[in-house]
Amino acid sequence: MLEYPLRADIALVKGSIVDEFGNTMYKGTTKNFNPIMAMASDVVIVEAEKFVNTGEINKEMIMTPGVVIDYIIKEAN
Repeated sequence: MLEYPLRADIALVKGSIVDEFGNTMYKGTTKNFNPIMAMASDVVIVEAEKFVNTGEINKEMIMTPGVVIDYIIKEAN
């Protein structure tokens, strides 16, 4: 028997820090499933707690690359 992986049409994820390109960093418990759901979805919408310029996030801290992100929504302050 072969079990195929689950695939989502849309993923809504919340990123702690997101840059203009879509590179996303997570803090706390959002590290658990958000990167996995972003990779397993056709369309990814990320809500940014903090929105920064491209290059401000340390490359080693990026958990979801910007090429995976389709839409960025800035959190209302």
